[in-house]
Amino acid sequence: MSKYTGTVSRGIRTPIIRQGDDLPSIVATSVLKAAAEDGFSLRDKDVVAVTEAVVARAQGNYASIDHIAADVAAKFGGDTLGVIFPILSRNRFSVCLRGIARGAKKILLMLSYPSDEVGNHLISLDQAEEAGINPWRDVLTLEKYRALFGVNLHPFTGMDYVAYYSDLIKQEGAEVEIIFANEAPAILPYTKNVLCCDIHTRERSVRKLKAAGAQTVYCLGDILSTPVDGSGYNPSYGLLGSNKSTEDTVKLFPRDTGQFVSSVQKLLREQTGKNIEVMVYGDGAFKDPVGKIWELADPVVSPAYTEGLCGTPNELKLKYLADNQFAGLSGEALTAAVTGYIREKNTDLKGSMESQGTTPRQLTDLIGSLCDLTSGSGDKGTPVVLVQGYFDTYAD
Repeated sequence: MSKYTGTVSRGIRTPIIRQGDDLPSIVATSVLKAAAEDGFSLRDKDVVAVTEAVVARAQGNYASIDHIAADVAAKFGGDTLGVIFPILSRNRFSVCLRGIARGAKKILLMLSYPSDEVGNHLISLDQAEEAGINPWRDVLTLEKYRALFGVNLHPFTGMDYVAYYSDLIKQEGAEVEIIFANEAPAILPYTKNVLCCDIHTRERSVRKLKAAGAQTVYCLGDILSTPVDGSGYNPSYGLLGSNKSTEDTVKLFPRDTGQFVSSVQKLLREQTGKNIEVMVYGDGAFKDPVGKIWELADPVVSPAYTEGLCGTPNELKLKYLADNQFAGLSGEALTAAVTGYIREKNTDLKGSMESQGTTPRQLTDLIGSLCDLTSGSGDKGTPVVLVQGYFDTYAD
């Protein structure tokens, strides 16, 4: 009998996760209960994905504004600090900014424009062009920005992030000066001490600042990379990937995730006899076509995954085969030809015409994006996602 179902993604409900919970056991039990309730079987090469949020919550990986402030003051001396390229997000950066400001006397806040790194726009590119402004050349003061563009509200949140971030800094007792630029060294005429808050371009920013004569340079990944007064921490990512927990605390990106995915895989193997892959996922890597926001505000889509999820897809483009190699076939003859071609395909199709148009991204980026869309970020209550059939092909 032919198999008519391909990839299936299921959100799996779990109890509300609290600090100290045995999360590997909860994940395995929840998947098995879902399978029994809905009448599906687990198979080899299924993927169980767990959102980073509940992993960090079970670990108790939290930090307060005071923890952030203490680390910033220790690294920069507590005086004037340049804070460059933060993303525009109440969830991602507001608590971090309060902690940074609490650890300094004055903040030189440099915002990228027309948008931040992940696509949150202060202004449109059309507005910049109409004003005769080149974002890659021109450094704007706050006064010039307001004179040219006035107040611009974020289309989704309705926030004026320029005013919002300025107010947060002042509320922490620090002075604030805001400029707008896209080249990291533009901050150096104002201060030689710089905290790079960009995510995916941070290494480039640090390198350019040091080459241009910066005195002390760190990035968000260096803040809370070790514990401060018993705080949470992340040795690889620091504050990168953190989210607002309360008005005064952040939940950090989880640590020790390699050990976690191995534990879940072992439990599932013991209880099912199947070799099920496991990963931790955060933000998906995709762009909103309306708001222009690139979702990936975490440093990586997946901080840890089991061995079977390494690598990239090695896939043929079926429509290319049907329109080219087998253009003269149809029906069962076409099915047989395509099936045989898939079974005999090379182990590395990179550069071949038959694979053009397939997506050469990391498997974990693709599956993690699918999982992020499946679980959502709201009230679905499905922090675990089961993906089945992802590695199946037409020949199966």
